[in-house]
Amino acid sequence: MAGAAVLAALTPATAFAGDGEALLGGGRQQLRWERCAQDQPASLECTVVKVPLDYADPGGRTIGIAVSRIPAENPAKRRGVLLMNPGGPGGEGLTMPAGMAPLLAAQVRERFDLIGFDPRGVGRSAPVHCGLAGDEQVLNHPYSAAAFGQDVARARSIADKCQAKAGDLLPHLTTRNTARDMDAVRAALGERRISYLGHSYGTYLGAVYTQMFPRRADRFVFDSALDPALVWRGVLRGTAEAAELAFTRWTRWAAERDAAFGLGATPQAVRATFWDLVARADRTPITLEGQAFDGAAIRGQYRAFVQVEAVTPFIVALKAAASGTAAPAGSGAGVVRAEAPPRTPDVDNVVSVAWSVLCGEGRAWPRDPEQYRHDAIRDRAARPLAGDFGATVQPCAFWKSAPRERATVVDNDVPALIVQNEWDPQTPVAMAQGMRRALHGARMVTVAGGEGHGVVVSGRPTCADADVTSYLTTGRIPAKDRTCS
Repeated sequence: MAGAAVLAALTPATAFAGDGEALLGGGRQQLRWERCAQDQPASLECTVVKVPLDYADPGGRTIGIAVSRIPAENPAKRRGVLLMNPGGPGGEGLTMPAGMAPLLAAQVRERFDLIGFDPRGVGRSAPVHCGLAGDEQVLNHPYSAAAFGQDVARARSIADKCQAKAGDLLPHLTTRNTARDMDAVRAALGERRISYLGHSYGTYLGAVYTQMFPRRADRFVFDSALDPALVWRGVLRGTAEAAELAFTRWTRWAAERDAAFGLGATPQAVRATFWDLVARADRTPITLEGQAFDGAAIRGQYRAFVQVEAVTPFIVALKAAASGTAAPAGSGAGVVRAEAPPRTPDVDNVVSVAWSVLCGEGRAWPRDPEQYRHDAIRDRAARPLAGDFGATVQPCAFWKSAPRERATVVDNDVPALIVQNEWDPQTPVAMAQGMRRALHGARMVTVAGGEGHGVVVSGRPTCADADVTSYLTTGRIPAKDRTCS
């Protein structure tokens, strides 16, 4: 790999302020850029920026943050740098500029160097591995009374493994430190300010940066935002309500097309069909295309209900398989795979970082497993489709690495732009509205009828595209929050 040498050869350390802001001037790092990889565009260059592991000890141990860039296409119009984060926590961002370049308007590409990076602990930036395997690599599990003891044991095992294999790194894997790393990248690039595009968890990272370094924040776009007030257990539990709303919408949609799908002529009938399938699968798993689905695995598709056309063939096929008949002709029935680890060459790294951040910096997690049992039962009663998935016991109940800092309270006037799909299964509109309340100077554009987790990053044209392009190229945001369709 062409970029391997530069990613391994770390440059001399620069000076850092105790609050994480890298000093400009004579201490600036000398960066050496090389092509990242042969399977990436030649325009994608990589380097390494050295940062303190512990910003409270800037002269101590350092780690390397892998950084990439695609230079601005028109140097004469260049405004600065546009950092990017794909989400997670645990998402690799080094190749994000190459993936996003075709999705951004030419006016944006000619004005900004597109900057990607692997956050600390991720990918090529001092990666963390807890040695997780099997269902330890699955983030979401349903609650069941029979399996709760196993769930507790699994959660404890994950916490123990992370402590044993990455204990010295865990206290430093926080969003605040990643925001400090972003500021170190800013200084290493010789920029006084940065612009930013963050998706999902990346919106929280960007919001934390605006809180810590408001004068360094130029133009910040938050795609599919989460509510910083819910970090982190509230975020895990908060998707269940959106799943219920999406499920109700889907029952109406399917009922209107009963002639095509045969799931029921009324929303109530469609709902009954679904829950009959769940109950039947709990008794005897339904096999579909070689995969066995019990009731929890069917409910585990809760995020799919925001995309009504995509999820319906799966339910049709399950119904047919349960009755021993073929799916109706033209239904396009197929399998929606059960909840699975992120598609990445290093699932252990992604999940290890996710728990390290979620458990290590969130507001107080309950320590008593019985509290999780109680919450899971209560949440599922209120939100039957998915209430238990986010509420049941997590490794955070047994996390031994205490946070060095409190989670950031986001409350500022930075004029950011939030773009949000109406039907987002992971960061629903209510979460994005929470981000909007925290960012008083921001504006929010909601895509009415928009489905899926991602607006700009999805690559699908939307009515929010013009707002994003205008904001990044001119700095102007809408006069008020708006909904477009």
